Amino acid sequence: MNIGGYSIYKMYEESKEVLLNPQDYFLSMETQGGLREPVIKALVYGVVAGIFAFFWNLLNITGISMGSSGGSGAIVGLFGAIISAVIGVFIGGLIILIISNICKGNTDFEPSVRVAAATMVLYPINVFLGFFGAISYSLGEIISLAVSLYGVYLIYLAVTTILQGEIQTARTVSYVLAGISILLFII
Repeated sequence: MNIGGYSIYKMYEESKEVLLNPQDYFLSMETQGGLREPVIKALVYGVVAGIFAFFWNLLNITGISMGSSGGSGAIVGLFGAIISAVIGVFIGGLIILIISNICKGNTDFEPSVRVAAATMVLYPINVFLGFFGAISYSLGEIISLAVSLYGVYLIYLAVTTILQGEIQTARTVSYVLAGISILLFII
């Protein structure tokens, strides 16, 4: 199946690689080719996350109503996830560009957006695992923290491989980002 000339099967295979073999994925990742592919990838991840958010809100099993309940909360969750994914890929690309610049790596916007799109594979996973928040708020937060820390690790790998940033600086930035994630978890 293709969306806008982009193969869903290829995206599925790339998503598996990002999750299971991220260093090799980032070493072989394409850095050129336009922004269409990363936007489609973000859109697909947003739709998948939105579907999970829709059902979790419809069934009210996340414990989060987002100010709405039942069907209206489900619709907000669906469209909110899609919109935030498409906007988020560009914001994420800007953040990764800044991190890469700090680490004296590649300062082109397109590779940073491509890295952001690749790491967005964690978005639907995080939303899917949101049902643990209904079981126990603390358990849900711990799982969300674990997903966030894995995201920091993915960014570290991307900055040190495909974006060619300095390893020691990237490690320091990763420690700071992990520390911020843990601090927000504690608060």
